[in-house]
Amino acid sequence: MTTPKRTPLFEAHLAAGAKMVDFAGWDMPIHYGSQLKEHEIVRTDAGVFDVSHMTVLDIRGPDAKAWLQKLLANDVAKLTVSGKALYSAMLSDQGTVIDDLIVYLADYGYRMVINAGTTDKDLAWMQTQTSGFDVDIQVRRDLSILAVQGPQAISKVCAIKAELATDIQALKVFQGMPVDDWFYARTGYTGEDGLEIILPASETLAFFQQLLAVGVVPIGLGARDTLRLEAGMNLYGHDMDETVSPLEAGMGWTIAWEPSERLFNGREALAAQKAAGVQMKQVGLVLEGRGVLREGLRVVVEGVGEGIITSGTFSPTLKHSIAIARVPVATADIAQVDLRGTLTAVRVVKMPFVRNGKKVFV
Repeated sequence: MTTPKRTPLFEAHLAAGAKMVDFAGWDMPIHYGSQLKEHEIVRTDAGVFDVSHMTVLDIRGPDAKAWLQKLLANDVAKLTVSGKALYSAMLSDQGTVIDDLIVYLADYGYRMVINAGTTDKDLAWMQTQTSGFDVDIQVRRDLSILAVQGPQAISKVCAIKAELATDIQALKVFQGMPVDDWFYARTGYTGEDGLEIILPASETLAFFQQLLAVGVVPIGLGARDTLRLEAGMNLYGHDMDETVSPLEAGMGWTIAWEPSERLFNGREALAAQKAAGVQMKQVGLVLEGRGVLREGLRVVVEGVGEGIITSGTFSPTLKHSIAIARVPVATADIAQVDLRGTLTAVRVVKMPFVRNGKKVFV
């Protein structure tokens, strides 16, 4: 049995009353007493997530750009300003999703953040793709990541980092800013405004304590999941994986088809799937009556076929159940979900469900 890994905040999580669970081999806080309360704090004020289990990579070398243009379905040539971020899938040769990630343009090359549970296979895949490229991949185990999210998140970070307040407030969405060994990015996984801050592991505890001192509340992975689901954001291993094409997982917008001569991994397979006609699509489901939509439940679309729920929960903001599902492409606005043997009507909607604390679907 392997010993779980711990972030620099492990003891601080325990001191804050966290219930710790194993997540991708890491001891991580699932909640600090009330997942529901934590969810509401992020929607109305500011919370801090320890996401230091995720892996930061720095990519350098004369061929870094060309290598990433082959490795990723999205095109890093879109990044023209230092700090700018790009969301992309990393695909297999079969056009399925090895991982989803964010890559930033840096003065030295690129910075990438990948998922904790896929780190080993991601790095192994990346190494197989380096043949013929002069590129260096550095795993930054010396760095941590804290995500400060919510309508008051930026103002509370600025209360601590007063000397950077003007620059932080000027950041555009999906834009990052290096300051010495720290990196402030206006990104997130909650459907709220806020920052994801990459910082030296040795300075993480002090900054975490400063955040708590200005009223930012620690938030666990439980609320992180309900928040991202309300925001209609995919979770790797649930809404997509190595059996699923990005065209079937609501990620078509992340594929940069132009320029046509960019031969990224999986391009041929995706083009063939697109030409033949994609069979499945990703949708949102809403159950406004009793019951909870859960991952793995069967979705029945009369006269069309069947699909499956890939993520589902009770929405604390909306006060009813919501889900992300993969369904036949001909699905319209009505479907049924098999709830304990009973086919129950649900509405099919366009995601997200919630943005900036408000219902946004029709």
